[in-house]
Amino acid sequence: MPLEVISLSHIYMPGSPFESTAVREVTLKIDDGEFVGLIGHTGSGKSTLVQHLNGLLKPSSGKVLMDGVDIHDKETKLRDIRRAVGLVFQYPEYQLFEETVSKDIAFGPRNLGLSEVEITERVREACELVGLRHEDIGERSPFELSGGQKRRVAIAGVLAMRPRVLALDEPTAGLDPRGREELLSLIGGMYARGGLTVIMVSHSMDDVARMARRIVVMKHGAVALDGTPEDVFAHGNELTEMGLGLPEAVRLRDALRQRGWDVPETILHLPDMRDYLVQKLAGKGEAHA
Repeated sequence: MPLEVISLSHIYMPGSPFESTAVREVTLKIDDGEFVGLIGHTGSGKSTLVQHLNGLLKPSSGKVLMDGVDIHDKETKLRDIRRAVGLVFQYPEYQLFEETVSKDIAFGPRNLGLSEVEITERVREACELVGLRHEDIGERSPFELSGGQKRRVAIAGVLAMRPRVLALDEPTAGLDPRGREELLSLIGGMYARGGLTVIMVSHSMDDVARMARRIVVMKHGAVALDGTPEDVFAHGNELTEMGLGLPEAVRLRDALRQRGWDVPETILHLPDMRDYLVQKLAGKGEAHA
């Protein structure tokens, strides 16, 4: 189910003194099974762009197509689009409102008119996907949970709709290092199971380098770069000028290459750098022996 964005622009408060163009003539195609990292400086338009993918915002001009069909065509049911494209907002735990975890996760499926048996199955499945035991927390208030658990419950509510595309807007924002690591591992695990397209908005170059197979860089509402992580992070000067910087491992890699080390350009995150250095230093030790 490819998603296509064609010459999309979005203007906030058009015709007023506060008119602002958030997205400018963006054209993208996201194929089934991709993991796309969407990055850019604050105000670059990335959050506005993802809110168009499930019809939450309507383009000022241009189109969003799903399977070649304009999602804002009068014959298209937006409810079906929002079932297929799940959007997780930044700080989604602030949208929890039901008295129990089970009821909160069940809210979307219940609005679809599903049977109670189907709803229960989806709630349990979604809990499992986000690493929560339904037996332990299903009847608890979501407001009694830790921040990381609340976020998992909020994501489970989206997953209970069984979307084919999952768009995440800064999913680790505000989490402590442990919560951040756990959530990224969960996202990676869900993607690895197959059958899911993931679009992740992030300010963290390290997170994107670790997770994404493709990176789209936004600047002033337009696409500045689009390619594999290796391709995008080869544009270090451009990224720095945009205020984005580089992943820590890439900075170390480039510094070592300047000193004559033959570090592969495919090394983008720290575990790979650690493995390379261990192997390299072990080889030097054997040579001296």
